[in-house]
Formats: sequence, C-alpha cells, structure tokens
Amino acid sequence: MAKATTKAPSAKEVLVEKYIADLKEKVGEARPDLALLDAVVKACGPAIYKADSATVAASDKDELARVKMNFIGKRLGVADEAKADAAIKAAIEKYGRSVRAKHRPVLYYLIAKELKKAAALKKA
Repeated sequence: MAKATTKAPSAKEVLVEKYIADLKEKVGEARPDLALLDAVVKACGPAIYKADSATVAASDKDELARVKMNFIGKRLGVADEAKADAAIKAAIEKYGRSVRAKHRPVLYYLIAKELKKAAALKKA
C-alpha cells in the first residue's frame, strides 16, 4: 500500500496564505478575490521575498510616491494624482494605520479594488 506524500507548500503559497489571513482579519474581507490577489502577487514579482521590499511603510512619503508612480501609474495606468492619493489613503485606512508593516500585495490589492482596476490587473 503506497503512502500518500504531501508536498510542502512553496514559499509563494505560504506568503499567499499570510495575505489571505490579513485580508480576512485586518481588512475584514470575508471572501477575498483570489484571482486578484494572485495577479497582484505576480505584479509584485520577487519583491515579496525580500524583507525590505515585502512590506510598505505607510508613513514613508518616498515609498508611497514610488507606489503611486510604479504600481498605480505604470501597472494600473492611472495618471490622476488626486485619485491615486485617495486610493492609497483609503487602502491604508482599510488595512489599519496601526499595522506598521503592511504586506505589499495586500496594499496593492486594496488600491486596485479602490480604483476599480482589478480587471485590468487580472488580464495583465
């Protein structure tokens, strides 16, 4: 009788589980959009594996400017700075200001939903 072997989860799968937990517990999304989360994780690329780039410091103006320019501007195609700033602010509020290190994919997920750009990100 052959024993069923279970494969250990990959580093990405472990991280995605953390992001899902954050969305459920800290954001309050009972049923996160897993397709959007997967698209956001892909958009982040290897940044999710590096300690320094895996999280976003919401109090760092330079970092938020990079999020606005690189993710919102380039990935989502939103040029309106007021809309981008409002989406960042709303995402930070949803995630919770008390959460110091916000996981980059979770914050990007919230920004994409706020800007109603989930479909554009999923097909990219």
